[in-house]
This record gives sequence, structure tokens and C-alpha cells, in this order.
Amino acid sequence: MNKKILIGIVVILALAGAYFYLMSSSRSGVPATVAPEATGKNIVVLTNTSYSPNSLTIAKGTTVVFKNESNTQMWTASAMHPSHTAYSGTALSDHCPDVNNASFDACRGYEPGESWSFTFNKVGTWKYHNHMNPSAWGSVTVQ
Repeated sequence: MNKKILIGIVVILALAGAYFYLMSSSRSGVPATVAPEATGKNIVVLTNTSYSPNSLTIAKGTTVVFKNESNTQMWTASAMHPSHTAYSGTALSDHCPDVNNASFDACRGYEPGESWSFTFNKVGTWKYHNHMNPSAWGSVTVQ
């Protein structure tokens, strides 16, 4: 009899813990399965002078969030400026708007405080820049 009560309590506690975990994830707007945003990893911040970190190494299929903490707009895009052809092989005029999220190009400026994310599905080292200020640049190595 005591074992049944103990097992019942453990099951209830486990269900309650799972419920609170799922509810806290959905309240933050971040699904429990999205590691980069939930853990703070794979976030690149644009300041007034540069992207930080300047280089990042990730696994294929990983999403990177580019967060604008500068005083001006951020338009993150694949090298080279101004055509943005390195990742997709297509020019800015060909792939914007990027409806398939396949060209590593934000295709517009993001205001201070806004973020843009991109999922890297090609292995290689991909250089990028801020189209609004090409002196801010970085690279993502996808393994």
C-alpha cells in the first residue's frame, strides 16, 4: 500500500514538473526545442562598431540569431558587399525577398532592438557583413 502511494506521488510530481517546464518555455515565446534562443548560444550581437562574436562555429542545421544592439539599422547579409552572392550564388536582386530563407540575407534593415535569424544548411565558412555599414563583418563556420 505504501509503495503505491509513493509511486503515485512521484508520478504526480513528474507530471507537474513537465507541465511547468512546458508552460515556462511557451510564456517566453521560445519553444523548448529551440536551443540557440533558449540557451543564449549562437547569438551574434551587432554593436555600433562590430558583430560579436566575430566568428562562430556551428553544426549544419543550426539557427543563428543576429541581434541588433547598435544605434542604427542592421542588414545582415552574406559576403560580398553589395551583391551578397557567397552563400546562395544568387545576387541581392535575385534572392530578395528571401521567401525560402535560403540565401543568408536579411533582405532589409532591422531596427535597434530587433533580431533576425538564419538556419545554416550548407557546410563551409560563410563571411557576412552589415549591408548598412559594410565595415562590420564576421564569419560563421558550418561543420
